[in-house]
Amino acid sequence: MANARVWFITGASRGLGRAFAEAALADGDCVVAAARNVEPLEELAEKYPGRLVPLPLDVTDRRAVFDGVERAAAAFGRLDVVVNNAGAMLYGMVEEATEEQIRAHLDVNFFGAVWVAQAVLPHMRAQGGGRLLQVTSMGSGGGMAIVGFYGAGKAALDSFSEALAMEVEGFGIKVTIVQMGGYSTGLFTTGTAITEPLAQYQSLRTEMEAMWGDAVAPEPDTAAPVIMELAALPDPPRRLVVGSQSFDHVLEMARAREDLYRSWERLSRVAPG
Repeated sequence: MANARVWFITGASRGLGRAFAEAALADGDCVVAAARNVEPLEELAEKYPGRLVPLPLDVTDRRAVFDGVERAAAAFGRLDVVVNNAGAMLYGMVEEATEEQIRAHLDVNFFGAVWVAQAVLPHMRAQGGGRLLQVTSMGSGGGMAIVGFYGAGKAALDSFSEALAMEVEGFGIKVTIVQMGGYSTGLFTTGTAITEPLAQYQSLRTEMEAMWGDAVAPEPDTAAPVIMELAALPDPPRRLVVGSQSFDHVLEMARAREDLYRSWERLSRVAPG
């Protein structure tokens, strides 16, 4: 374990977080696996005795996050790779969502990641560096009906992480925005809050659900090799799309946005600012 890296992964009990934890352990590293419910991690802890520490943690509780990070750093003496992966889904139209649903959603998808980043930075700065992987979404560059708040939270995390990367680079801390494609993570089942539907949006809802179709998403462990290679790069990118199809979609969205800007360039340039 002399050369083993220490990972701190949130949302590690299932989906992508679980897949990343398993890949790191299989590579000989040590993992502090944080989740609200750590019971699903018991089998993994038995398989890798002394190298996996399950950590009960609700990332929406800032004090609990800071206390949890202190326990994580003490477990193995350092934090080399931190994966801000905890997330949830709010499924429904903007008008349908309640204030309670919106705030609870952003508490997990945005503020939770902020609290983790704030808590781990002093440790990484003191040890002379580290990696912070911010798990967002390939769709964070633009909103989409029914999942608008999910996109909004991920877009906020994108922007926050760009600023953070600039602020901490001088300390040897590398931040990468990991824009995940669609994987079979359980996000649309156990991790989803659903709004009370309004009849006025039924036709759009039907159209959107038909557009998404019934395609089977790839398993989370197919994304793990990308994360392992990313964490090992000496000079990692600020932003990385994970998924071949998602990469194509992101480029397509970027081109469409540029075309939109260009089509109204004349009006934009009327103002001098």
